[in-house]
Amino acid sequence: MSLAGIAARARRDALGLLGAFHPGPEDGAPAGCGTLVLLGPDGPDFWPLFGASPERRDGLRDPLDRWTVRVLGALAGELGAVPLFPFGGPPYVPFTAWARRSGEAWISRVGLLVHARLGLFVSYRGALALPERLALAPPGRSPCDGCAAPCLAACPVSALTAGGYDVAGCHGFLDGAAGADCLGRGCAVRRACPVGRGRRPEAQSAFHMAAFHGTEGRCDA
Repeated sequence: MSLAGIAARARRDALGLLGAFHPGPEDGAPAGCGTLVLLGPDGPDFWPLFGASPERRDGLRDPLDRWTVRVLGALAGELGAVPLFPFGGPPYVPFTAWARRSGEAWISRVGLLVHARLGLFVSYRGALALPERLALAPPGRSPCDGCAAPCLAACPVSALTAGGYDVAGCHGFLDGAAGADCLGRGCAVRRACPVGRGRRPEAQSAFHMAAFHGTEGRCDA
C-alpha cells in the first residue's frame, strides 16, 4: 500500500488525497494509527457523481454527510482503515489541526484553511486512519506566501477579513437581494483566491452556501 495507490482508489469516487501525516499522541488520532490520510472533493467529476447518488436524490436531510459515510466507509473497509468524519459530534475530531499537520494546508490571511492545490475551496470529507506508516511527500509551502491577497478585500460587506469573521453580518447580507451572488456562486472571499479559482462548480458552491445559510438541510462543507 502507498499514498499513490490510495489516491488512485479515491479518484474512483472523485475524491482527492488532500494530505497525510504520521500522528503522535497529541494529535487525537485513533490508537495504533501509523498514517492519517485526509480526503475531500477534488476535480470536476465530484459534483455530478454526488448528484447522481441515492443520497442526493432521496430528499432526506444531510445527503452529503450520508454519502460520505457510505463511500468512505467502503473505502476504509477495503484498506483496513478506520474512517473518521468532521461531522457527527460532539465530540468532533480536530480536522483543522490535522489539515495543518499534513503540510498541505495552512491558515490563510482571512483565517480560513487554504490548501496548496485547492486554495480556499478545500473541503475535507473525512480521514482514514491506517495502521501502516506510509512514506510521505515533503511538506509544501503556503500559497499565501508572496500572494497579493485579493481575499482580504473580497467580501462585499467586510464580514470576512484579517480582523475576523462577522458571522451575523454575513448572514444578514445573504438575506438581502445583494447576497444572491454569494448564495448562487459561492463565497466571494473563497472565489477570490487565485489558487482555488475555478476549482468548484457554482452549483456545488450554491449547495454549500444553502446549507451554511440554513436554506437547505445541514451538511458540513
